[in-house]
Amino acid sequence: MLSRIRGILKRRIYKLFTRPYELNIVGLRSKQTKANAFDDEIHVFYKTDKRKWNYHVYKATTDPGTFWLKNPSYPQGTAILKEGQYENAYSIGLHQGKYTALVEKKPVIVMRDYDRNTVLDFQNGKLETGVFGINIHHAASKGKTLLIDKYSAGCQVFQSAEDFNQFIKLCEKHKSLYGNVFTYTLIDFRAIRKITLKRLAIAASMLATAVLGMIFKGKSK
Repeated sequence: MLSRIRGILKRRIYKLFTRPYELNIVGLRSKQTKANAFDDEIHVFYKTDKRKWNYHVYKATTDPGTFWLKNPSYPQGTAILKEGQYENAYSIGLHQGKYTALVEKKPVIVMRDYDRNTVLDFQNGKLETGVFGINIHHAASKGKTLLIDKYSAGCQVFQSAEDFNQFIKLCEKHKSLYGNVFTYTLIDFRAIRKITLKRLAIAASMLATAVLGMIFKGKSK
């Protein structure tokens, strides 16, 4: 999976960080549109001193929970972070002034889900750019959280507190070497699937062309 993600970053001309302990933080949004489940992933990978890749996959949500979809803080609707790379948009700080997390410091793009139901709307919402507090934090302070509920109003949220604590330790290492700036990249899983299907279709077409060429060549002899 790591090679696939790195390939997607390169094809989209997104930054891929390769200095030792410099973090690549990539959210993968699943194809599910029903809210309130931790059905996404946050992938964190970096090179070590020996130039080998270290790779971690954490269960998370990149979408808001049903509570905020039904009861948005903004009249335009609840924020859903748009797919893309947000370069140097995050730093270590306090989430809601309570605990250490990655805090949004620069503008991101969100879609406003305005229809107040429990189905995530990735296509029809209004796009907005700004600093909305789309932080990267954990759900419950201990253990694994089963449902998103109030834990995300658009933030990127780890399901497991233990996973998040490990993640923050990696962030602290990054900070000590490269400063308190982090890039977050969000990829829609459906986009990965489309790329894969497109590549398979091209390969099949090339194979079919080659086979036909061999057949015609054989007949011409």
